[in-house]
Amino acid sequence: MKIDNKPWFWIPLLNFASGLPYAIIISVSVIMYKNLGIKNEDIGVYTSLLYLPWVVKPLWSPLIELIGTKRKWFLWMQLIISISFLLVGLAIPTNGFFMMSLAIFWVAAFASASNDIATDGFYLLVLPEDKQSFFIGIRSTFYRLSMLAGNGLVVLFAGYLEHKYGDNTKAWSYTMICVGLLMTFITAYNFIFTPKNEINAVENKKETPHQNFGTIFISFFKKKQIGLILAFVLVFRLGESQLLKMLSPFLLDGKELGGMGLDTEAVGIIYGTFGVGALTLGGILGGIAISRHGLTKWMFPMFLAMHLPIIGFILLAFFHPTSIYYIYVVVILEQFGYGFGFTAFMMYLIHVAEGESKTAHYALATGFMALGMMLPGMLSGYIQQYLGYQNFFIWVLIATIPGLILSRFLVFPKDFGKKS
Repeated sequence: MKIDNKPWFWIPLLNFASGLPYAIIISVSVIMYKNLGIKNEDIGVYTSLLYLPWVVKPLWSPLIELIGTKRKWFLWMQLIISISFLLVGLAIPTNGFFMMSLAIFWVAAFASASNDIATDGFYLLVLPEDKQSFFIGIRSTFYRLSMLAGNGLVVLFAGYLEHKYGDNTKAWSYTMICVGLLMTFITAYNFIFTPKNEINAVENKKETPHQNFGTIFISFFKKKQIGLILAFVLVFRLGESQLLKMLSPFLLDGKELGGMGLDTEAVGIIYGTFGVGALTLGGILGGIAISRHGLTKWMFPMFLAMHLPIIGFILLAFFHPTSIYYIYVVVILEQFGYGFGFTAFMMYLIHVAEGESKTAHYALATGFMALGMMLPGMLSGYIQQYLGYQNFFIWVLIATIPGLILSRFLVFPKDFGKKS
């Protein structure tokens, strides 16, 4: 059995290795800093600044396009990420842990952004185009599963250690060390099982010998509808960017502060159980839908499925139900909708990257997406403090409207993504 021809052997964990670092750096760090006594405003600003490497990654994406193989890039980057998480775990018990851990997270973030560039390029170049629409759902599913492994299982583990030791500092130090060891294992797996040749990549370089650092950038900004594309990519996640930053504080804050009053372990259980199943199902169904009928038919319904579950958090903020099962229902709907809807967004970015220099162009598109996540996220803590959780979630829902409107004007082949 030849591994190179079996995408199921390498796509799941390769994309898990992209999502887990992102989850730890961007999302889990929010819960960690919250439980280590950092204020919401500081959490919003400083953890949103960690998006910056994903914003500026297009600046070095041509280097990954032109130098070495994608496989070597993502293996080295995953090793750096593993070491970084181990160092964060060792830094937490020290004086000045906040800035020290942020600095290490920055290193991990740059390595993670580079890993994403190489992984995306590897996928686009190695996997045949007729399989990409189906496996984009699998990619996004395992990417989101890794996010839930971070927001769910890792947080659950940290909550367990908090109860066991009665010491949040020790609990999160041990947790981050374990995450570093897990990333080391995943890196070793990817070293063994990812295809060891990039024939398509080599052929692509032969066909475009005239390419250089500058022409790759220029060719991206010459794409049809580029102004509308960039506007859409920047605003599509305007609501989500703020929701992700303040959702964990909402669940953890006491009811006197407008939150749900859960402990760390409960938050981990919610996202690590039914949330995982809902997300998996949503992502797989999204990939199947696009591969059967094309992106045109499904884009808008999938985007609605992604955004409408925000209404559930509005209801939680207003009524504060005593039963935790209401929270489970909201999270299940939100995770299913996200898995289903985000597949369409990622498939559209693949369309944007089509043509020469797929790796660099995909990095440029996702870099603008990260900018659209970073700037609103930086303000989310201040907005939440000003509006309160109830009005904040209403504002988040309203913030999804511009992206939905712009999506109606995007032009792409009618059957794009449909499996031939």
